[in-house]
Amino acid sequence: MATVGRTETTDIAVHWKEEEYIQPPTTFVRQANLVDPAIVDRFREENFPDCFQEYAEMLAWDRTWDTVLDTSHPPFWKWFVGGRLNASYNCVDRHLARNKNKAALIFVPEAETEPTCTLTYQELFVRVNEVAAVLRDFCGLKSGDRVTIHMPMIPELPITMLACARLGVVHSVVFGGFSGEAAGLRAADSDSRVMIYADAYYRNGKLIDHKASADIAVRTAANEGLKVEKVLVWRRRDGQDLSNTPMVPGRDYYMEELLKGFRRVRVDPVSVDAEHPLFLMYTSGSTGKPKGCQHGTGGYLAYVTGTSKYYQDIHPEDVYWCMADIGWITGHSYIVYGPLSLGATTVLYEGVPTYPDAGRPWRIAEQLDVNIFHTSPTAIRMLRKAGPDEPAKYNYHFKHMTTVGEPIEPETWRWYHEVVGKREAAIVDTWWQTETGGFLITTKPAIDPMKAGSAGPAALGIFPVIFDEDGREIPAGAGRAGNLGIRNPWPSIMQTIWKDDERFVRQYYAKFCRDPKSTDWRDWPYFAADGAMLAADNYYRILGRVDDVINVAGHRLGTKEIESACLTVPQVAEAAVVPVVDEIKGRMPAIYASLKPGVTDGRQVSEQIVAAVETMIGKIARPKGVHIVPDLPKTRSGKIMRRILAAISNRMETGDVTTLANPEIVEQIRKQVQGEGPVELQEGPEDLKRFGEQE
Repeated sequence: MATVGRTETTDIAVHWKEEEYIQPPTTFVRQANLVDPAIVDRFREENFPDCFQEYAEMLAWDRTWDTVLDTSHPPFWKWFVGGRLNASYNCVDRHLARNKNKAALIFVPEAETEPTCTLTYQELFVRVNEVAAVLRDFCGLKSGDRVTIHMPMIPELPITMLACARLGVVHSVVFGGFSGEAAGLRAADSDSRVMIYADAYYRNGKLIDHKASADIAVRTAANEGLKVEKVLVWRRRDGQDLSNTPMVPGRDYYMEELLKGFRRVRVDPVSVDAEHPLFLMYTSGSTGKPKGCQHGTGGYLAYVTGTSKYYQDIHPEDVYWCMADIGWITGHSYIVYGPLSLGATTVLYEGVPTYPDAGRPWRIAEQLDVNIFHTSPTAIRMLRKAGPDEPAKYNYHFKHMTTVGEPIEPETWRWYHEVVGKREAAIVDTWWQTETGGFLITTKPAIDPMKAGSAGPAALGIFPVIFDEDGREIPAGAGRAGNLGIRNPWPSIMQTIWKDDERFVRQYYAKFCRDPKSTDWRDWPYFAADGAMLAADNYYRILGRVDDVINVAGHRLGTKEIESACLTVPQVAEAAVVPVVDEIKGRMPAIYASLKPGVTDGRQVSEQIVAAVETMIGKIARPKGVHIVPDLPKTRSGKIMRRILAAISNRMETGDVTTLANPEIVEQIRKQVQGEGPVELQEGPEDLKRFGEQE
């Protein structure tokens, strides 16, 4: 067994109780895409890898593949070798014959005074072709070139992505809330000579000047040795300049103006090899160089299409809303490529879910008759905090709901099921990663019962394993946690890290590789760097990153489990747990909690939090401190930045906080925890420096 990339032991103490099964509603089962249990037999290991042809056959291919899976150069797996196709054609053109006047995209601006914008598949086809013509004929881009797209949630973002895919140009989308510097570093790494921006967008009722980031990005890229030749800028409103940042002559061009020269131009979709890269998606830890996860065309598109159909239960007549950002992998797979490949209607919302109030998502759902809803536990907790009774005020009906992005606590899950879903919806609590491209652990919504707090069994054709630190498999029902791995490749697995094959092997495969010289896929399990445990019923409970564990006097406690205990206190809206140095025990948990509106007795709530933690986990998990704070520091996508809280608790440097959604809260919390006046910062041990870095 290889030891390269070894992490700390993941013998995590587990105290969560198993929840009861909840069966999917019969109304859902009657209409579901996936109702035949025999599919489990079709996707058994003895039928691997040929079973995944079922997903590939959902696509239109220019040339059918010769080989389903090529394992000759592990772990650089090649799927549907010899096949040729185009992702843009599959997401747009092929739907025109039957559904050209059907809604493809519905854009909901943040301001309720601004009307929604609907694009039919025919209108999407026209706009994608015209943008592809600009990229090809004005920018000189061709198949294999890279383009960095730093844009907010407006329709022009998926239009631009699909235009790139039409040409075989590799797109690298950067989350709109990231800084210009972050975008510039990613552009430099991918050698993008063209960057695409929007002039401005709305966020929490404010107009954000996004064009200002473009200048920073270009300077940053130049410092890294890349000259960005062209910056294309979409206007948020046609004919209006919403940015105060001037255009740079000879470099910056308004797309609105360029498109006038390409009206009605049609661009034939470029047929690319199945292994041709479709996009780069950069992960963003707080330390180290971002990793450009490279995803191919054929395998990726097949997998997100199949999983969208079977696990999201998307039908062409559905109105589907994934309340994520396209700048993340969830948006790529399950806002753009998966739903559009199936010919569904997909909703894009520009702003924050609580603007102007916590009823906004449910008003949108009612107005658009959304019947499939997809969001993160972070957003669910936020909405529960801001408006726990709001969903009951609106006449919407979800048949299906998804959670994604992090483990969801049973208390939060129950509110999602009972209040948001009105007990009418099937829920899939999915586990997957940027690197995996699509769902790997999830219930089959019409076949498997739901269980609060558990992601569920393995997805079809996926064979997970939980290893202890010495590479031994931890069996189902053992009551022990370990390293989550996947024994087999699957079509949407990342191809490599852009320009860094060695790092790809070291980070994801070397840890548990049984034989580096083997070409048998069974010797190359994928290491997810997440902790998990497997119940006797083969449902997986995800415990979070293996680094997000606190070693208290030799007892390793998962932070998500402690946070879950905190959220059983009715007055608590959100909670975050971080390690703090203790002279006796080495590390102890520190708890940060924000309260629901109207709750004022912080001292009493603190006592209840301590009691809940001790009752549900034990006195070993008793926190060193409980801090009741007005809010928790969050990214623009709503993720709690635990590393910042850990830095405050341990008097370490918090790093750059300017890109947070609420940067002012950091200083408020610091003063509350450390007191007024200057504080002598500590260097801090390595485990605390790394804590939460995957966020």
